[in-house]
Amino acid sequence: MLTRRLALPLAALLLVVSCSDDSSSSATTAADTAADTTAAPESTTAVTDAPTTQAPTTVAPTTTIDPAELALAYSEYGPHPVGVATLLLPNGVPVEIWYPAVAGTDGVETVDMRDYLPPAIDALLVPDTPSTYTYSAARNAAVAAGSFPVVLFSHGAAGVRVQSTAITSNLASWGMIVLSPQHPSRDLFAALSGGTSGDRTDSVDDLLGALDLMTTQSADPASPFSGRADTERVAALGHSAGGGTVLLAAADPRIDGYVSMASGVLRGRGDDAAGTTTTIAITLPDKPSFFIAGSADAIVPSLTVTEPAFQEAPAPSTLWVIEGAGHAAFTDFCLLGNGLGIIGVAEASGLGELLGSFPQLRALGEDGCVPPAIDVAITFPIINHAVTAWMLHHFGIDAEPVGLGAEVADAYDTPVVIDSK
Repeated sequence: MLTRRLALPLAALLLVVSCSDDSSSSATTAADTAADTTAAPESTTAVTDAPTTQAPTTVAPTTTIDPAELALAYSEYGPHPVGVATLLLPNGVPVEIWYPAVAGTDGVETVDMRDYLPPAIDALLVPDTPSTYTYSAARNAAVAAGSFPVVLFSHGAAGVRVQSTAITSNLASWGMIVLSPQHPSRDLFAALSGGTSGDRTDSVDDLLGALDLMTTQSADPASPFSGRADTERVAALGHSAGGGTVLLAAADPRIDGYVSMASGVLRGRGDDAAGTTTTIAITLPDKPSFFIAGSADAIVPSLTVTEPAFQEAPAPSTLWVIEGAGHAAFTDFCLLGNGLGIIGVAEASGLGELLGSFPQLRALGEDGCVPPAIDVAITFPIINHAVTAWMLHHFGIDAEPVGLGAEVADAYDTPVVIDSK
């Protein structure tokens, strides 16, 4: 499986320079700052300067750019350790925040899905139910020095704000502040307790409220995020129903572009039963966009939902369809239940029959975690790279997009259909 870091600084792969003695050229990208972090106590408190950019590198004209290297440029953590914190909107809705932490920060964050279940269902789970997953991040670590662009993340139907930490933490490691509000109108708690309203206005309000929150925090001298958020550079990222949320939220002039994962627009119909598509009347925002989907997704089929949305979206827009990826490939859910997802969590506690009352939840929980979908160990590096590379180019950190073109379509362990306009 292709999971290695870049063997050479990315600038060395991208530059073609003159061989003459009196001329040269150079360029740097976010990947130039990639470096392994070293372990340090979790109690880091001092704010230090962000990592410095490596010296420009030049190569001879005969150097061949390896698509396999470009395809994985941003598939793993970048130069920043990752911090994670939880803040509240004025209405009490929690917002998870991932951000670049000071150098030397080290820690592991554990997500337990039992924390997001209705108490009555949580009480039915046996103590050793495999309901957790972990990722590298330090809770409430000091924020790195600098001003970082902002990404707003919207989770899917029957999802939670920490459902896609593989992606959100990766973005933070490459120098972004990621805000993910809980959507009480459609989250897992609501789905299991019969309280789902599917109100898209609520979820859009949650997302824009998170941006308001970070704007206030960045302007507050007493906040750990004081001066850290560049709210002039904002993009939205959403999965499933969250893809519909970001399409609507992108009408806000503060949002410059969006990434829609496993989502799209159904014309001639309302929202489907899982709440995974946008409303009929929506007009796709005239802003840069990236649609990414899986060919094995039976919840939101890429052929009939995602690809038409890409065709309708104004340029510039990019489309990736990952062969064999399912709906949950864009979440961490397949790491639960010994690889069987949320459904595996339920069945490990003998609650398989209970799922008969929630057929939509079973479909959502299994799609992407079990065959015919391919293993998320294959899809995670692809998604991490693609989303991160798009964001870095969109925010102007990379002057040109890195590894997003057709040249990387066959560079992964599974093919990717790539289109752009």
